[in-house]
Amino acid sequence: MTDIRKDSVSFVQVDDGDAGQRIDNYLVRLLKGVPKSHIYRILRSGEVRVNKGRIDAAYRVQAGDELRIPPIRVAERAEKNVPAATFPVVYEDNALLVIDKPAGVAVHGGSGVSFGVIEQLRQAHPDWRYLELVHRLDRETSGLLMLAKKRSALTKLHDMMRANVPDKRYLALGIGQWPEDARQVKLPLFKFHTPDGERRVRVSDAENGQYAHTNFAIKERFAEFTLVEAHLRTGRTHQIRVHMQANGCAIAGDEKYGDFALNKELAKRGLKRMFLHARSLSLPHPLTGEPLKLEAPLPPELERFLKILRS
Repeated sequence: MTDIRKDSVSFVQVDDGDAGQRIDNYLVRLLKGVPKSHIYRILRSGEVRVNKGRIDAAYRVQAGDELRIPPIRVAERAEKNVPAATFPVVYEDNALLVIDKPAGVAVHGGSGVSFGVIEQLRQAHPDWRYLELVHRLDRETSGLLMLAKKRSALTKLHDMMRANVPDKRYLALGIGQWPEDARQVKLPLFKFHTPDGERRVRVSDAENGQYAHTNFAIKERFAEFTLVEAHLRTGRTHQIRVHMQANGCAIAGDEKYGDFALNKELAKRGLKRMFLHARSLSLPHPLTGEPLKLEAPLPPELERFLKILRS
């Protein structure tokens, strides 16, 4: 990766994976921590040159373009306090990274969280020119998380997700007995914010809510709980959590949609987190088409709680 110097002009060559982006978007990704207002100022002033010529913010970079970037003195400000971290790797090549995200870690900063997986990985791998989240997992959810190491891979993966190509399956422990006839749940979901600004989702009517579809399969029944596999057919915010709550079987340990009093009791019994885990992912590789079948085993704390229930 070309270093962007704070005290002198830098030159960057665009590679194939970045071709086609508007130059303003390209610079936002390249100059992490630099305010967008500053980026647009150096574009308007002509301080950024492409192949020695002036361009505007709508120019789309091409493979092989040489960019002249003026001294950037405010770079790195936003990420200077982000601790570098790595996570268990399930799959990696030069285009795609799939990790096993632990529970309790946000995927990105925001909403009261100063940093997440994406910021920590960027700090740990300053040599990577490109790294972006393909999708998101709730902070309390563990399991498979995809990140793109090339823009071409990200674009293709987003196309695949819109076409419902990836097969994503989760394991969840519901409180109570899952209804035998609730195999396909198609309940529209509506996003809103509580008075204190917290994001929530509720079941709505088709006119106001977004179409949401989850397939459920019962894996194991217990006296007080049901272990289910949730197969996402759409990818709405908090979809599995709200679909399970709506069927009278909220997820054990869910602080937003579950049973608060019971969650306190479950913590004493060993379950101190939400029992929702992104277990498997099947899809063709975004660039080669190679079939990928990836799995992340249940975390030890969830396995231990199942053993308690079985005993």
